[in-house]
Amino acid sequence: MVAMTLDDLRETFTLLDDWEERYRFIIDLGRTLEPMPDADMTEANRVRGCMSQVWLTAETRPGAPPRMHFRADSDAHIVKGLIAILLVMVNDRPAQEVLALDAEAVMAELGLDQHISPNRRSGVTAMIQRIKAEAADAAVA
Repeated sequence: MVAMTLDDLRETFTLLDDWEERYRFIIDLGRTLEPMPDADMTEANRVRGCMSQVWLTAETRPGAPPRMHFRADSDAHIVKGLIAILLVMVNDRPAQEVLALDAEAVMAELGLDQHISPNRRSGVTAMIQRIKAEAADAAVA
């Protein structure tokens, strides 16, 4: 995935003139996701509550403190972009930081709560819950 910070993401959303451009940016961002091996696209890694197929894996990488690394994929272009936005927020951060993050507030700040369908919003919520569950497991491990 392209190295991007949350501040970069906020700035890009501000600079884009309209939602058509933002949607294109979201789809392009999804194309930069780290590839997920077919072997990881299993029922166990599937995110429940998403209309599209979404798979998510998590690993804890060594460090002081250890950091979470997520990989995810979807069969829908816009969903891949939404995943990429979430991963900008959470990837390579300590589990406690992932747990403390209000990802829904960030999505609202970007205007996504008003510009994606209710089904997509439910899917984003399901992805956030799964990411937080993985971080909670890592925090107690």
